[in-house]
Amino acid sequence: MAKKQFKTESKRMLDLMINSIYTNKEIFLRELISNASDAIDKLYFKSLTDQSVQMNRDDFKIDVSIDKANRLLKVCDNGIGMTEEELDKNLGTIAKSGSLQFTNENETGEHDVDIIGQFGVGFYAAFMVADRVEVVSRAYGSDKAFKWQSTGADGYTVTEAEKDTVGTEITLHIKESTEEADYDRFLDTYTISSLIKKYSDYIRFPIRMDMERSRLKEGSDSEYETYTENVTVNSMIPLWKKNKKDITKEEYEKFYQETFSAYDKPLRVIHQKAEGTTSYQALLYIPEKADYNYYSKNFEKGLALYSSGVKIMDKCADLLPDCFSFVKGVVDSEDLSLNISREMLQQDRQLKVIAHALEKKIKKELEEMLEKERETYEKFWKAFGLQLKFALYSSFGAERDKLQDLLLFTRASDSKLCTLKEYRDAMPESQKYIYYAAGESAQKLALLPQAETVRDKGYDILYLTDDVDEFLMQILHTYDEKEFRSISSDDLGLESDEEKKEITEKAEANKDLFAAMQKALDGKVSEVVLSSKLKSHPVCLSSKGAFTIEMEKVLDAMPNAQQNAPKAQRVLEINGSHPVFNSLTAAFAAGDTKKVENYAKLLYDQALLIEGLSVEDPVAFSNAICELMQ
Repeated sequence: MAKKQFKTESKRMLDLMINSIYTNKEIFLRELISNASDAIDKLYFKSLTDQSVQMNRDDFKIDVSIDKANRLLKVCDNGIGMTEEELDKNLGTIAKSGSLQFTNENETGEHDVDIIGQFGVGFYAAFMVADRVEVVSRAYGSDKAFKWQSTGADGYTVTEAEKDTVGTEITLHIKESTEEADYDRFLDTYTISSLIKKYSDYIRFPIRMDMERSRLKEGSDSEYETYTENVTVNSMIPLWKKNKKDITKEEYEKFYQETFSAYDKPLRVIHQKAEGTTSYQALLYIPEKADYNYYSKNFEKGLALYSSGVKIMDKCADLLPDCFSFVKGVVDSEDLSLNISREMLQQDRQLKVIAHALEKKIKKELEEMLEKERETYEKFWKAFGLQLKFALYSSFGAERDKLQDLLLFTRASDSKLCTLKEYRDAMPESQKYIYYAAGESAQKLALLPQAETVRDKGYDILYLTDDVDEFLMQILHTYDEKEFRSISSDDLGLESDEEKKEITEKAEANKDLFAAMQKALDGKVSEVVLSSKLKSHPVCLSSKGAFTIEMEKVLDAMPNAQQNAPKAQRVLEINGSHPVFNSLTAAFAAGDTKKVENYAKLLYDQALLIEGLSVEDPVAFSNAICELMQ
């Protein structure tokens, strides 16, 4: 029989499909099994409306077999089958889908039938691994069978064939392996069974294969023999499609650990079923611990995406916002529009609706955990709190309303974690700002001289110990109409009008001294001022403007730090009530400019050490101390 030509730009289209659309060759099996499932669904649907169909749900199955010697891989189903005309129509026209037509003709919504093969190109993925494909099919209600056969873009033939039962048998003649591609693996039983588990585990009908097993030989207690057993490879019913009340905590945990290769137990399980304009089922987990590479550029976020039980993507990044990238889980929807390859999703409305709903659900679960399971939430925070901060900062405050009430910071008063709301609710009426200190650790921050006056006023301080924290405060700026204010800023707003007046007068009286000290420091500070925040300590550093000393330290510590990176405007603050100030004024009054200069440098170095910065000249610092001791 003469070959028929494909009814589209066959050579160009088939070449494009094989070499471009599908980047992962192994998904051919997913496509063939999905088509087989569709064929069974059609006959099952017919059995629900036509009593002459003498088959029930338990009769349906998909058989996969391997003939390694002849390099054959077969996928057989006992579904509705195809007539000669349908073989020619559906397989002879690339992108012609019988499933799509069937769906359009039977949109009654009355029966549980899903048709997933909405694009007629999946079948042709077989040519990625096979140099010849044969399809033998017998349609339900017909006593004739027909064979469709093709070696690729050069065309196909349809001839009469023999087949005892209704359904379709697809035979792939697997290509010979080359240096570039290993096709032999598609003739390996365990590889094929693994691919079925990976992509088609939740197809609703049993997928059966002959598998080698091992057992003790009869009459022996140590000698084993190998035998072959026909087994069901797929699970069929996914956990997320079961009723929540029928699932135990242990089953949820087992699925989490096996599916995501996790060793921890989830802090929270979110099992959701949504129905409406966009329907989906989701099974999400909030982990207890972060993956080893979670905070690295190599980490890939996303949820496993299924369409009617068929895996479409391992990780669909579009389903999770960056702030909740730690969530693991699966989403299954019948409503998603898939593009021509099923490997990528169209950025359509359904996907966005699902993503938005999941985001709201995750946020609600975290809020509930924070409110009702504080200890559990603090475990979560230690693992993933940094991610919430990064997400808020990187969004330039766009995620503020969503995330700010989920943040935790260490509180100075009791060294416990608290929310911004908890801090705000505990503020005295007289407190103008939300005070914070940023640095390496809470222990070191507690020793900062700037903290004394704040604490003596009865005001609490938030300790910020992550690199992103100070930058985050600049983004947030306020909480509940209260401005964030670093204890290292030049103005803490703590002094009364009378105290302000006193400091101003004293500063004016000593302006020449401060000018001399600033000159001695040779541009290292923008100002030398009389401090309003120091009590027992003689000196400290503060900064003017939004860019702080802590920000400077963070940028300088980065691997590719630039020499011309921005610097904070440093201000050297002197405690006017400390004996050191009396020594300074005495030296200045006596005209001992050298001593004033040495004092200025020594105090500046001291302030650097308090801030956790290195002195520029340790030898000079040491010599200055020795001079004072003589």
